[in-house]
Amino acid sequence: MKQLDRILAEKLLKISAIKLQPANPFTWASGWNSPIYTDNRKTLSYPEVRSFIKVELCRTIMENFPNADAIAGVATGAIAQGALVADTLGLPYVYVRSTPKDHGLENLIEGNLKPGQKVVVIEDLISTGGSSLKAVEAIRNAGCEVVGMVAMFTYGFPVAEERFQKAGVNLITLSNYNAMLQAALDTQYICQADVQTLKEWRENPAEWTPRK
Repeated sequence: MKQLDRILAEKLLKISAIKLQPANPFTWASGWNSPIYTDNRKTLSYPEVRSFIKVELCRTIMENFPNADAIAGVATGAIAQGALVADTLGLPYVYVRSTPKDHGLENLIEGNLKPGQKVVVIEDLISTGGSSLKAVEAIRNAGCEVVGMVAMFTYGFPVAEERFQKAGVNLITLSNYNAMLQAALDTQYICQADVQTLKEWRENPAEWTPRK
């Protein structure tokens, strides 16, 4: 029986929320060359996938963080899915901007959090962990406790794992890079030679260059 991480990885590959191009890599905003590009916002356009993710996020929260008082989505990728989760669980919802609004009240957190609330943060993708942990910091600065974070997918970079551990954040992800590689190989999206390339990139993404 397939595990959740493999099932979700297959779904993300099928709708091109995850794209793999080992021979023709993408360029990320950071300037990194990358054989993978992930855009989990695409899941919102596919009702079956959208609902599957919502249900699994809710299940994960109920099993691991049953004391949650509120849900927070991280802008912009997790705003919609976070709202769906909060609605399903019947919990208050906020989302955290990457930077404060440049007018009006200059909010960083949109919505109302009460000091002392126990918050679960929803993310769509964990890369280096920087933006995710900025959202955690904003929620903590509002006087709330972040009891955990649940994300759809993670690249599993060591730097991210170290940052989450240092910040004391319990991170749970529905799927991950290794499960995605296996799903891509099993569905013949990639061949065995591509797997080695994709593993090499993950080991050192900042310095990786495609093979000639």
